[in-house]
Amino acid sequence: MAMVLEPKTQPIEGMIVVHTSPVLELDDDQFFQLAQLNRDLRMERTAKGELVIMPPTGWETGDRNSEIGMQLRAWAKKIGGGRVVDSSTGYRMPNSAIRSPDASWVSQKRLEEILPQQRKKYLPLCPDFVVELKSPTDNLADLQEKMQEWIDNGAQLAWLIEPESKRVYVYRPNANIEILENTNSISGEPLLENFVLDLTQIW
Repeated sequence: MAMVLEPKTQPIEGMIVVHTSPVLELDDDQFFQLAQLNRDLRMERTAKGELVIMPPTGWETGDRNSEIGMQLRAWAKKIGGGRVVDSSTGYRMPNSAIRSPDASWVSQKRLEEILPQQRKKYLPLCPDFVVELKSPTDNLADLQEKMQEWIDNGAQLAWLIEPESKRVYVYRPNANIEILENTNSISGEPLLENFVLDLTQIW
């Protein structure tokens, strides 16, 4: 039986975690169908099978997300070698979680290994590069945990951008987290050749 969530029944300010196990176990196809029925909500599934529900972002956060995606996609179209998608895109990661970063890039070589039919739903891999943008209602500790999950599942570079403090947390495999403060730009080298994100448009 299909389950439809009704977010308008009460105000939602931040992330909601719905525990379903062992009462309800959704497989990948069922979760995909549930997310399609509730397209106004951004939904993820944790490795434990919990549903994570995030309401639509505020206007400022949406504007910043669009700016990041625009810069990244313009670079990808110019340089080639991969594809960029936005926050509405889900990935089924090796740990079985289904996550949606605010922006992400996957190399063309890895995409070519994915069957066309598989691309119609959640891509069965972890992207090479991800960006998460902290909104005013996000919990920083939760986002930091999510960033580590990206790295643990195969991401080669991940940025957590915190506009309020003008701080960027940089994650790489087998490396300490790098924290950049009050910087106006950040380079994606060596993974993202010649890509520099202009943060003045984000702050």
